[in-house]
Amino acid sequence: MRLAGLQKLTLLDYPGKTAATVFTPGCNFRCPFCHNAELVQGAAPAAGSDESEGGNNEETPYGANAQRGADEGRGADAQCPEDDERNAGAECAGSTSESHLSKQPFPTVSEEEFFSFLDKRQGLLDGICITGGEPLLQPDIEAFCAEIKRRGFAVKLDTNGSLPDRLRALVDDGLVDYVAMDAKNSPARYAETIGVPAFDLSSVEASVAYLLSGAVPYEFRTTIVREYHDEMGLTDLARWIKGADAWYLQAFVDSDTVLAGEGSLSGYAPDELEALVAAVRPIVPTARIRGV
Repeated sequence: MRLAGLQKLTLLDYPGKTAATVFTPGCNFRCPFCHNAELVQGAAPAAGSDESEGGNNEETPYGANAQRGADEGRGADAQCPEDDERNAGAECAGSTSESHLSKQPFPTVSEEEFFSFLDKRQGLLDGICITGGEPLLQPDIEAFCAEIKRRGFAVKLDTNGSLPDRLRALVDDGLVDYVAMDAKNSPARYAETIGVPAFDLSSVEASVAYLLSGAVPYEFRTTIVREYHDEMGLTDLARWIKGADAWYLQAFVDSDTVLAGEGSLSGYAPDELEALVAAVRPIVPTARIRGV
């Protein structure tokens, strides 16, 4: 299992639980607003490319400028086993093939280090959040989750939903207790939003339908970027995920690690974001703002 960082404590990532967050590398989406440019621009090909097999979440700590928590309501990231915490924000994804794992240099954490840390946190932490990148691209994600569960910790999985079979298998095997899935945009603008032309949305549609079935506790989340999201598009997205248990709209925060380049994209002001949430609440009453 390839691990790219560890946040030793989060009170935000796992609803209702004290948790740690572990990061996995690799992404085959190219969301322009992703804060993990140094990860995304590594060796991993984009979904739909000749090298890509998967259709592939939210939402990392791949270097000193890692950004993630602002997109996901996260308070701080530690870049390795050290307690280096910082505000952050990101959205990335991956695919199932090991060839899709980024080979870009970034801090790593060994499984031995990670599980040694967990053993020292028995009775202090309730759960572990597995995020990325796209964790489901990792070929040994099942064994990794099983080892966490064996130690008595609950598991939260962050995903972009492009690998529904792997998601279902983890849930069916009792290896995941909570899922946070990125709902990037309305179907009409999905390919544009994830930076993958002609993206086949069927895999994401399958994951949405699976979560809406109530198989596992879950949330949807959408990072709102002015250049990609408006009231009409968010209303279409709301109709798609109607009945969602929870939907968090997260404010985009610019930084020098954004894939499109700093200054290329912009977020909405808090009052504008409130208006967008008000517009979709008649369809998804559970919609709320996170990260403002």
